[in-house]
Amino acid sequence: MPTPHISAEPGQIAPLMLMPGDPRRARRIAEGFLDGAQLVSEVRGIGCWTGTWQGTPMSVMASGMGIPSISIYAEELFREYGVQRICRVGTCGGIADDVKVRDVVIGEVAHTTSQVATLQAPGLSLSLGASFTMLRGAVDAAAEQGLNARVGALFSSDFFYGTRPDIIKVLVELGTLGVEMEAAGLYFAAARHRRDALSVCTVSDHLFDSSEDMSAEERETSFEKALQVAAGALLA
Repeated sequence: MPTPHISAEPGQIAPLMLMPGDPRRARRIAEGFLDGAQLVSEVRGIGCWTGTWQGTPMSVMASGMGIPSISIYAEELFREYGVQRICRVGTCGGIADDVKVRDVVIGEVAHTTSQVATLQAPGLSLSLGASFTMLRGAVDAAAEQGLNARVGALFSSDFFYGTRPDIIKVLVELGTLGVEMEAAGLYFAAARHRRDALSVCTVSDHLFDSSEDMSAEERETSFEKALQVAAGALLA
């Protein structure tokens, strides 16, 4: 049955899901990447389309911004619609010195200050990581494109306008590649339901060098390489 946030009927959503943050990016993916995509849900301006990619059924749906938003959609997709794999395909801000704008970053793990890592098990900070099979599939897909994608840790922040530069300093020292707002929530939902998840991000800006930051329009359209990597991960 439809959920409070998804109006699709059973069987209308594919087991493999691409999940950008931006609803307009989801529409672009449906129209330009999937074959025969059909709108199957549209609640609160968040559309979900199902089509095929290389002959395999695949859906695309936006997550909105932040861990609470992606957690709602991932929970309902895993629990009510039988989705097996979700690949976030979004953007992140680079923080490592050797990460550049337009690089593709594959999130092996997600550090976070969010309670999603501690709330279910007080006194324990959960390790929130990607599916190994999807991670390997993403690396293979990147290699097939001749793309030198970066693999490592992301930081999932609860705040876009952060006030803790000391945290970023420590994360840089620990080799964290970029900062975004969703991966930790997605990885927790996947672990809870024993499903697979991965985050593949295009670096849209850099926290320490803004000279090449993408415009709002570029953030919507400059995701083709990451999209190919994400789809490869879903098919792995």
